[in-house]
Amino acid sequence: MTGVDYTPAPIDRDAVTYVAGHRGLVGSAIWRRLEQEGFSRLAGSSHAELDLTDRDAVFAHFEAVGPRYVILAAAKVGGILANDTYPADFWSVNLRIQTNVMDAALACGTERLLFLGSSCIYPKLAPQPITEDRLLTGHLEPTNDAYAIAKIAGIIGVQAVRRQYGLPWISAMPTNLYGPGDNFALVGSHVLPAMIRRYDAAVAEGATRITNWGTGRPRREFLHVDDMADACLFLLDNYDGPTQVNVGTGKDCTIAELAGLVAEATGYTGEVVWDTTKPDGTPQKLLDVSLLTGMGWRPRHGLREGIADTLAWYREHRQSFRDSDTEQPRSGEGHA
Repeated sequence: MTGVDYTPAPIDRDAVTYVAGHRGLVGSAIWRRLEQEGFSRLAGSSHAELDLTDRDAVFAHFEAVGPRYVILAAAKVGGILANDTYPADFWSVNLRIQTNVMDAALACGTERLLFLGSSCIYPKLAPQPITEDRLLTGHLEPTNDAYAIAKIAGIIGVQAVRRQYGLPWISAMPTNLYGPGDNFALVGSHVLPAMIRRYDAAVAEGATRITNWGTGRPRREFLHVDDMADACLFLLDNYDGPTQVNVGTGKDCTIAELAGLVAEATGYTGEVVWDTTKPDGTPQKLLDVSLLTGMGWRPRHGLREGIADTLAWYREHRQSFRDSDTEQPRSGEGHA
């Protein structure tokens, strides 16, 4: 395969566009955004239809579908406890998904691929806000280093394809995401959905005391998943470069401040206790988004508005999460 002459321009809305992981939090939001934009030949497959860790099956599926564009949003994800407890799983599954999809896309002639990583690729103690050039400049947060290494491998894979084949593949690094379709399970959920579920249950049960993990002092940035989806389309239309692009709001808050916003949204007025025996994770993680905003993109959802939107979705669907709960202990929240 040889490279193509490419100047960033709106991608063809009538071309076959495959969204890997289209039923997950990010993938489903991207699918909705592409539908809104008039993409007429969207393709995706559930895990039951296609196991992305099965290399032969992925190659056969991509040969049959023949996507011109691929958005790689599929990943094994989880909170701080899940990442710290099952690092080999997060490393192995994500490496296989990424390698299989990228190799199959290359084999079937995919012109444009967008790989979605995670802000945990950056060093634990990177200067804040974190610029794209901080990649591989320091030690990772140990509680999710295996997942981070897998995501870094994905970025290098995209860069390698660009160098060897001249294809305009790109990577985007979102900050902590939340919104409709998030994982609210007792085990494996991230900090914001875990808090929403805990505070909502406290209100429903009339509880007067809630215990949260850690000190509440770590600072985190949160981006509504619909804004992430919009940024993905914006990048596909406007960006071509080897550097991964940070996607976020450029604003952060403490976990304690986040808890206050969740309490306000749910109507919880009781006591909040912080279990300082539990890990905080990285002290601060705020992305420098000047590369993206310099191209003209801006998020549309404020955090207070986004939490209210997510809470409303959760309350509509909470019974499905209760029905799927296991007997495993509560995982708490992950400061991803």
